[in-house]
Amino acid sequence: MKVYKTNELRNIALIGGAKSGKTTLSEAILFEGGVITRRGTIEDKNTVSDYRQIELERQNSVASTVMYAEHNGHKINLIDAPGFDDFIGEVVAALNVADTAFMVINGQNGVEVGTEINFRQTKANNTPLVFLVNHLENEKSSFEESLRQLKSQFGASVTALQYPYNEGQNFNAIIDILQQKMLKYPAGGGKAEVLDIPADQKDKAEEMLNSLIESAAENDETIMESFFENGTLTPEELKKGLKLGIMNRGMFPVLCVAAKPNYGVDALLDFVVNYIPAPDEMPGRTTKEGKTLTCKASDPASALCFKTSVEEHLGEISFFKIYAGEITEAMDMVNGLNSSKERISQMFAVAGKKREKLEKGVAGDIIATIKLKNVRTNHTLNAPKVSGDIITPIKFPAPKITMAIKAKSTSDDEKLGTALTELQKVDPTISIEYSKELKQIIIRGQGELHLNIAKWHLENMEKIAIEYYLPRIPYRETITKSAKAMYRHKKQSGGSGQFGEVHMLIQPYTDDMVPQKEFPIRGTEEHELPWGGKLVFNNCIVGGSIDARFQPAILKGIMEKIEEGPLTGSYARDIVVNIYDGKMHPVDSNELAFKLAGRQAFKEAFKNAGPKILEPIYDVEVMVPGDRMGDIMTDLQGRRAIIMGMDSEGNYQIVKAKVPLAEMNRYSTALSSITSGSGSYSLKFAEYAQVPGDVQTALLKAYEEQEKEDE
Repeated sequence: MKVYKTNELRNIALIGGAKSGKTTLSEAILFEGGVITRRGTIEDKNTVSDYRQIELERQNSVASTVMYAEHNGHKINLIDAPGFDDFIGEVVAALNVADTAFMVINGQNGVEVGTEINFRQTKANNTPLVFLVNHLENEKSSFEESLRQLKSQFGASVTALQYPYNEGQNFNAIIDILQQKMLKYPAGGGKAEVLDIPADQKDKAEEMLNSLIESAAENDETIMESFFENGTLTPEELKKGLKLGIMNRGMFPVLCVAAKPNYGVDALLDFVVNYIPAPDEMPGRTTKEGKTLTCKASDPASALCFKTSVEEHLGEISFFKIYAGEITEAMDMVNGLNSSKERISQMFAVAGKKREKLEKGVAGDIIATIKLKNVRTNHTLNAPKVSGDIITPIKFPAPKITMAIKAKSTSDDEKLGTALTELQKVDPTISIEYSKELKQIIIRGQGELHLNIAKWHLENMEKIAIEYYLPRIPYRETITKSAKAMYRHKKQSGGSGQFGEVHMLIQPYTDDMVPQKEFPIRGTEEHELPWGGKLVFNNCIVGGSIDARFQPAILKGIMEKIEEGPLTGSYARDIVVNIYDGKMHPVDSNELAFKLAGRQAFKEAFKNAGPKILEPIYDVEVMVPGDRMGDIMTDLQGRRAIIMGMDSEGNYQIVKAKVPLAEMNRYSTALSSITSGSGSYSLKFAEYAQVPGDVQTALLKAYEEQEKEDE
């Protein structure tokens, strides 16, 4: 493949709701861009973008696909992102490396839930945005209604640059405002015949052009002055103003396409080449060291891995955007994160399963490579002279749903662990951990569909039968008053026996607590517990009733029971233990005896010290359309939520609440049901708080029954 210069590159992301036609559009782009000679269809399961087995079965995208097209001496890198919110991580990654996003709108439906969700992502990432109204050949399509909804939802910056001439089943022509021409397409699509605008459309087209000129002039002071002096703009000034407007999100152009019959795609590619900024025209990408990379080929090479995938018969593929310098085959580079040395053995321009070999990649380009030793998504590869630089990583969305996972057969446990590690490599929005506290493997994702796709992968690709089940809640146990207890551990079974007796007083720990004065404190150890809170261990022994050498054993026994609390087996916290008396045996006392005595004495004292269970409370923000607020508030209150406040963003309302984690089970599904998929939420740990009495009673009963089953 030809080596393109930075100013000959364009990087775009195709985003939008499910069924908006992104995959079909990308097929038409690749056809017009000379990458394929025949357009596939979703129905025939032969598209370039949806080539994975799960996508062929579901007939929709579950992962982004990196592709390219060549047009008028330019290379257009294209990333087709999935439309479902469960795969929003793929959208986030695409927007981080694309220089412009193209939002595909289904002309039959107008602005949908997916449109709003993806728009928020472009706003958060400050990505330039163009709208493409698709499906204009459909009888039920309405460009005017779609445009009205876009303006209503996203503001006056939405500006039509084209409109359909004969929308519906007979659609085959587009009025192009910039050219002041009509583009008429032959059956089967392809290159348009450029005609004069019909007489009945001239006034409308001229009015739209004048409005466009005014909008373009607002993006630059020099252009604005020229507009005031001349009353119009030259084609060069209009192009510059439009390009600046796109770059600074001052304009959101609207174009027309009908991807299935391949109408408007040639004009779309012309627009990309002429009006979409090249990588070196965009603001630079920063590094953690504060350096800004502005896509200069003359700088030392630096590239960010934004996607990792595993392909059958090929293995792991790493996708990079080059932010500085040039990368060539056999080039040695250094991972900025872990300092590992990597050799670029091969480079490709990729279009789904099709790979075109590259000899060199320049700043601004998107490339793929294989056989890297220790590179993951969000890692930076640098030329050795700048080996320590780390490009600011992509910030992926936090998980929204948590489940426990296990293999149906224990013989697959080790295999499952390996498979989950590999799954996390290719999908950074999936989180996997083994919880020592919960004694479960925990998997977190963006929603039920997201985790169901992970389950499909494990069962169909890795051949591991698995099941999801509700994770335990990480409760905490503590006490509310002082209590004493003693325990004598005595065991005689021939030969040396075991003997240890421990007397203790326990108290609740607080930052402003008053130490007990009943017994003299001879020594204190404070332990910050890994799960939060403290254990204060006081040695109050007078007269040598227990040797100092047995104190560590007593503490060890207490720590064991704190890790498996007496009430529900959860971690205990914020307790002061005073060891004030005990007994030893000159022969039979040993560390094991005092460890067991300390453990049992602590257990008995704990149960008499007003024990309480604490539950994790999360800060939850729910974003919903205003007309669904009542239903959302009712649902949250049914989940023991405390409403902390409300805010608004556009047509959406934001509810802020504190909600117990135990009540957030399957909330993503409930929210989707209540809002017809238009709601979204985030949650973040806030604090631990005491559970209500009825909840504590139920938890204690459930734990007792579980212990009986385990016996």
